[in-house]
Amino acid sequence: MGKDIVQIFDTTLRDGEQVPGCKLDADQKLVIAERLDDLGVDIIEAGFPISSPGDFTSVEAISKLVKNATVCGLTRAVKKDIEVAAEALKFAKKPRIHTGIGTSDSHIKFKFNSNREAIIERAVNAVKYAKTFVEDVEFYAEDAGRTDNEYLAKVCEAVIKAGATVLNIPDTTGYCLPEEYGAKMKYLIENVKGIDKAILSCHCHNDLGLATANSIAGVMNGARQIECTINGIGERAGNTSLEEVVMIMRQHPDLNLDTNINSKLLYDTSQMVSRKMGMVVQPNKAIVGANAFAHSSGIHQDGVIKNRETYEIMDPEDVGVNESSIVLTARSGRAALAYRAKLVGYELTKRQLDEVYEEFLKFADVHKAISDEDIPQIIEACNLGIESVS
Repeated sequence: MGKDIVQIFDTTLRDGEQVPGCKLDADQKLVIAERLDDLGVDIIEAGFPISSPGDFTSVEAISKLVKNATVCGLTRAVKKDIEVAAEALKFAKKPRIHTGIGTSDSHIKFKFNSNREAIIERAVNAVKYAKTFVEDVEFYAEDAGRTDNEYLAKVCEAVIKAGATVLNIPDTTGYCLPEEYGAKMKYLIENVKGIDKAILSCHCHNDLGLATANSIAGVMNGARQIECTINGIGERAGNTSLEEVVMIMRQHPDLNLDTNINSKLLYDTSQMVSRKMGMVVQPNKAIVGANAFAHSSGIHQDGVIKNRETYEIMDPEDVGVNESSIVLTARSGRAALAYRAKLVGYELTKRQLDEVYEEFLKFADVHKAISDEDIPQIIEACNLGIESVS
């Protein structure tokens, strides 16, 4: 029995670009869009066409460029938004309009000064209108995370009947716990008439650091699309991280879920987006951070040198990283020093290693990390007459 494929909806170019100071120009967007297509992303949310002439032009250009992925444009539940998005997407091989409206009581009361019945009517009208331009219409119920499930189910049922092909259930404020978010998906699957005609989608924000966990809880409970960004970038604390959800599903075969992503391009794609957006990837970022496969503790280093799997659950090459790194610091042990010394051409006996290690600790106490260039200097300071064999 084959694994269920979870569609990857990348919104780096829309939600990701909403980070203050990270505006991309049209050429940069095209480069990233082409890479996302090569990466195996199923849907690329190219932008919000009505928001500016530049965004319209970028969405149109991406629609012409992308060969494999569905190209999606965001709209509000407003006729003009939908018309402009349809125009921007007219060259796409597989166009999708992503329209929607807030459904939580907070949004209905304070954002729209409206009521539940009127919101359903606006949602239905938006989907029906979008459907006159494209076959593939995604509906988002903004702030679904704080929308009570019974009302949310009514909204979903109405928009499916109107022609929605995908139902986006956003945890817009990053408030939900994984158990809550998973239960919400389960409730919709069990209580929405016609749910088999649409795909449930997870769109989670990271305000409490739970975006990845919530997205995985969503697909474990029946959702089959995850909306995410490279490096987890996005407004406020960011969005679900693409690389994290992809590798969680790949490393847990018991979930019986997978994606179409070529994981060997993950690290390079992460670096590309980081450079173009001017957003440094935190060193301890899962999967693609500089320290994700780096070991500095002596106990960990000894284990990894003996067998990589003692402290690594992934092969670095699976995500496009050449190899694990053994970082020499004052916490490193003899095994790591011998390993790194051998890499630069020094075969140390046990007695030599003991003496070199004492000198190494003195050096390491005043340096944050020891480079390959430092190792010969440390060995020579011991006056053991050891020559490099390289």
